[in-house]
Amino acid sequence: MPNARTLPDLSTLLRLVRGREPAADTPHWAIIDLHGSYPTHHAHDLLESLLERTESFQSLTERLEQLARLDDVTGVLVRVVNLTAGLATCAAIGRALGRLQAKTRVVVYLPQVSMRSLLVAAGVREVVAPESAEVMLPGLAAERVYYGEFLTRRGIGVENLRIREYKTALTRFSDDHMDEHEREQLSTYLASAERSWLAAVARDAGAAGDVLDARFTSAAQLLAAGLITRIAYDDEIAVPVDQDWSRSLELVRSQFARKRQAKKQDGIAVVPVVGAIVSGRSRPTPPVPLLAGPTAGSETVVAALRKAERDEHVKAVVLYVDSGGGSALASDVIGRAVARSTKPVVAVMGEVAASGGYYVLVQARHVVASAFTITGSIGVVVGKPVLRDLNARIGRNPEAVGREAALFGSANTPFSDADRAWAERMMEEVYARFVTRVADGRGLSRERVDELGRGRIWSGADALERGLVDELGDLHAGIVAARRLAGLPDDAPVRSVSTGFALPGVPSFGRDPVGALVGAAWPFGEERVLTWYDPVVTIR
Repeated sequence: MPNARTLPDLSTLLRLVRGREPAADTPHWAIIDLHGSYPTHHAHDLLESLLERTESFQSLTERLEQLARLDDVTGVLVRVVNLTAGLATCAAIGRALGRLQAKTRVVVYLPQVSMRSLLVAAGVREVVAPESAEVMLPGLAAERVYYGEFLTRRGIGVENLRIREYKTALTRFSDDHMDEHEREQLSTYLASAERSWLAAVARDAGAAGDVLDARFTSAAQLLAAGLITRIAYDDEIAVPVDQDWSRSLELVRSQFARKRQAKKQDGIAVVPVVGAIVSGRSRPTPPVPLLAGPTAGSETVVAALRKAERDEHVKAVVLYVDSGGGSALASDVIGRAVARSTKPVVAVMGEVAASGGYYVLVQARHVVASAFTITGSIGVVVGKPVLRDLNARIGRNPEAVGREAALFGSANTPFSDADRAWAERMMEEVYARFVTRVADGRGLSRERVDELGRGRIWSGADALERGLVDELGDLHAGIVAARRLAGLPDDAPVRSVSTGFALPGVPSFGRDPVGALVGAAWPFGEERVLTWYDPVVTIR
């Protein structure tokens, strides 16, 4: 049985020790363990990257590219356990393994056979599962929890103004059930995602329609259905040996050397827009727990785009968007920077590029989406919590003087009729601007955009059919398109754009004054108008 080395990522490198060498005539295998969520990018800071517990999709693909360049690696065993990445990320990992397979033998080992793990294995010729594999292929479903009644019983109301009927960003807080429009758009998305999944994983096209209804329970049934190619345990493919410290350092040194060299060559810059879109600077975590994960600040993203614009070695930009949107203002500011770029901008969608996440990229030269991406949601929402009844229950008595209109954002009072009329006019203006941006960027009529909009989400596959995107693929496909538009060779380097960081209290400088709205209690500062799709929908 051939020996193998487990290829380390940066998070485990510091724990490695020198290992024994296999016999000279023993084939060398590398072992990669896939687990966790694989967020898109690491922090730019090297020390943070070394200490991060979760490997990013970016670092994973870099490791796979390293493996493809190693002459002494004759096989790669990919073990997939406890994978929690989204469907779009799993499909992208599968395509990356398919590219590696063109250079060396790849075997995917699935002790847990799930919708996600089979998607990872879809492009690989050899897929192995043990006899005792856990099999769970139930299809896809979406689940959203509604808090309207729960909050109302506690004296908390939620104002929810929206354009239009499919715009459900705040309904889980304002309502106690799923309305017909939400049910329709989620059902349509799931049907599209299942079709894309079946097209990817079914090795026997004739049996594809029966896969999700079969409720498989064993590896033997998977083998008979053609979903795997062999029943075996991982140690029948490759036996791990101790890690070779010197070899690991050699791999890391070569990676850093290539990155240093790439800075001196013409290539592609990747600018990420990950998390809720807000005014000001990006943050690793939001100021309050309403939104999970990082925020994408318009100031930070625009600065990165301008830095790429100034860099003479950057010939095109890939804007990677994984966001449900956010502030209408911030989304428009980023979208304007994309539209004004003198260098080609290719947009790539991650798991979600909806509402403001679609707004920022719609004027790119070329738009790439995964078949599983949630996109669209062209619409607007305004809302706030209302604590009036809770205040009465607990004896809290806020009082105010001055103009009633100035209390529009106050959580202590609901919208007045005048507030509501003003907000609806403002929302119509934002929606009209959003529709115009899409129409101009996609070459569609405003009437057609309104028909596709109305707050409705689409899968990436459905968006392609309707002209909202140009191509199905992932970050790799976006990079290929950017090289083509820039007239660069296929091996032109790719690098992320870092805008550095700001020290507290230290001013920044520029040719024109820049202001940012900051709010301590609301993730979007004082901005109440949102082009936001609430991504808190559990896809199972």
